[in-house]
Amino acid sequence: MPTAIAVTSADLVLPPVDPGTPRAAVLPPPEGRPLDASVADMRQLLARYGHVVVVCPTSAPVAVARRLHAVRALLESDRIALVRTDLPPLGAAVLVRQLCRLAGCDFTPGVLASAARLLAHYIYAGAVLGSVSRLDRVPVGLGSHLKSWLPGAHFAVLAGPTPQIVRVGDREESLAGPEFTTELLLARGRLQTDWPATTLVPRWRIPGPVQETPLPASSPAWWGTGRLVEFAAHLPDLSVLHQLVSSVRRDTCHWCGMDLIGDRCGFCAAPLTVPDQEDRGTRAVRRAGAYGEPYTGAYEEPYADVYEEPRTGANAVHGPGTAVPHALGPAGRTAPPALGPAPRAPGPHTPRALP
Repeated sequence: MPTAIAVTSADLVLPPVDPGTPRAAVLPPPEGRPLDASVADMRQLLARYGHVVVVCPTSAPVAVARRLHAVRALLESDRIALVRTDLPPLGAAVLVRQLCRLAGCDFTPGVLASAARLLAHYIYAGAVLGSVSRLDRVPVGLGSHLKSWLPGAHFAVLAGPTPQIVRVGDREESLAGPEFTTELLLARGRLQTDWPATTLVPRWRIPGPVQETPLPASSPAWWGTGRLVEFAAHLPDLSVLHQLVSSVRRDTCHWCGMDLIGDRCGFCAAPLTVPDQEDRGTRAVRRAGAYGEPYTGAYEEPYADVYEEPRTGANAVHGPGTAVPHALGPAGRTAPPALGPAPRAPGPHTPRALP
């Protein structure tokens, strides 16, 4: 039975690439909806699938995140993972579709939840904007702000994995693109430009036709303007995605016991620590008290954004011994770079005896 992938908005659901791909479940927004209805929806997903991975963008309203935390607390379930992502709407939708495809594979729920952070580093999400004067999710220099007032000025913005802004025109700087084979997905807003198809595709050496989809309703608010064309370059092959995730070393969460890849658990957000020398009875007692004695750092604040990615760069995604697929594209194309080991968190603190 595959793990259920749920989303907080219908904008995050793209058409499946094949009939066998399971679709993501859309959780209705909390506005005008009682809490018990949201609890019933989640209980139904748990009864049908066993585990649920909810993808919630960090740009979603605070009420959405609070409702998710409240539902999980009321159900007292350790089978619900809340995954936050900083990707723009179209990039987040691509991530959700990749997770849906991987949900039909042989990955455990813990690996699937923690794989979201890994996959996000291989999605090149950006947009062509008519103005960057209201863009606040990507660093914008003073020069770009001033150029936004020039008539006809267009800007190519890359939100991830490395933020970058260039002005479209003569002698323009190139956006840093992927060094592996990708597919480009476009969503057109009110800006009339073919720059992604005519310029970005040959520069990034993207084979095949460009795919198009309707613009997500949340994109104008995310980018600060409705005059845009959003794009996302991503890995289209399921076998490559499977190889990418399965090549990362797996560990067991010391807190909830779920499988994980990377440096933190996708279900309880506990960091990966050096295994201690405790017996099975001690570990069972600590797991049984997960909801009675809160884990400091993961449940210290009731609605804290504990699933935000640590500001330690992309290296935090991989654990020691990570191996990245060696053949992600045709001859002459390189695979995504293997990232270094993630820093290990210190072991559990031993209280000092009082005098």
